Amino acid sequence: MNIYTLENPKPDAECFTTLHQSKNVKIEAIRSHLLQPGTIYNQEQDEWVVLIRGHAQLCVSEKILELGEGESLFLPKHTEHQVLSTSEDALWLGVFSS
Repeated sequence: MNIYTLENPKPDAECFTTLHQSKNVKIEAIRSHLLQPGTIYNQEQDEWVVLIRGHAQLCVSEKILELGEGESLFLPKHTEHQVLSTSEDALWLGVFSS
């Protein structure tokens, strides 16, 4: 599978594709095109994400963060976070572990 050729989301949407899943680890490719804030997450697992393409603005524990291509972020479980906006071509790789 080539993550660069995955389906493009419509404006204000995200597309999630599971690339691998085992008992304790899930790896997802995430395509985002958010013009306004998305879902607020407070997950049961740790999450590490890297923005492979594009740029994004997030709110993590009430702090605003800007991410550019190649930048990553670790979110320990139960860290409240929300993607506020992304470029049209945002492509993430997310690794979730319990």
